[in-house]
Amino acid sequence: MQTPEEGKVRVAFAELIDLAAEKVGGKALLANDEFFAPKENLLKPGRGVFIPDKYTEFGKWMDGWETRRKRVPGYDWCILQLGLPGVIRGVNVDTHHFLGNFPEYASVDGLEVEGSPDPESLTGAAWTEIVPKTKLVGGTQNYLPVASDRRFTHVRLNIFPDGGVARFRVHGVVKPDLAKLRSGELVDLAAAENGGIVITTNDAFFGPKDNLILPGRAVTMGEGWETRRKRVPGFDWIVVKLAVPGTVHKLELDTNHFKGNYPDMASVEGCFLKEDILDFANAKDIAWQEILPRTKLQAHHQHFYESELRAQGPFTHVRLNIFPDGGISRLRVHGRPA
Repeated sequence: MQTPEEGKVRVAFAELIDLAAEKVGGKALLANDEFFAPKENLLKPGRGVFIPDKYTEFGKWMDGWETRRKRVPGYDWCILQLGLPGVIRGVNVDTHHFLGNFPEYASVDGLEVEGSPDPESLTGAAWTEIVPKTKLVGGTQNYLPVASDRRFTHVRLNIFPDGGVARFRVHGVVKPDLAKLRSGELVDLAAAENGGIVITTNDAFFGPKDNLILPGRAVTMGEGWETRRKRVPGFDWIVVKLAVPGTVHKLELDTNHFKGNYPDMASVEGCFLKEDILDFANAKDIAWQEILPRTKLQAHHQHFYESELRAQGPFTHVRLNIFPDGGISRLRVHGRPA
């Protein structure tokens, strides 16, 4: 287990998208106990806050999921539905602000089921352990790796014997419905729900890189990708690996909520790589082909480009360049699988 607050350790799997986040459709379905604080808090953004003098009729208000003190044998659990089904590479059991009341241990189970079964029926399902019972540390992010390559739609967080967890993150790689991608219709090849992945970026100071390809339009400026103010020559960029290799027929650049900090201009490039070799170190050295030339942007606006596109591909990756800096809430790459 790694706790970056103490060791400043880079946890690679934590850079993958959170498959369970509320903003991608994740849901806390059922818990055996949520006496002090509701299960839904587990999937909310951020790490949770602490308000010293805030109480409810049940006791101290806590921004997390918290169960009562257990006086009988057993443990507590919460079943969650992933917003984006996929392969889980690791989880983060964040006990932020839970110090004298965090669980001593935790484990995680996974399950793949079709449709939307009744949550009660999932209690008797054939769960697979993906994280064994592991000791936790209070007030920190407990990063626990997962070795399974199976696709999961649901997870169950088990805590021993009781206590509180502020947030629960399930980092992994989306495994979409491939039949949908190959239907012949235009599909957003960059979308996270279809299996698009943000590979790397030169800057994501104000807004996380994965925001760029999340479902729906951003609700606030904080739900986009935003870089710091550039004080040196150059431009900012971000690379997305498409769900499958495909041809590009339409682009969308959305500056929703970015008004005084949208990029002045943007361009989009593509490449086709037979091997998965693209990373931050070589992103600038790849032979990129211009898809959308450098184009003026507007504040707080959905930009659509079709006739302006210079190349269709097929491509495996696209790079969005913004000049000189700023925020983009969403990038959509509408195309067809090659």
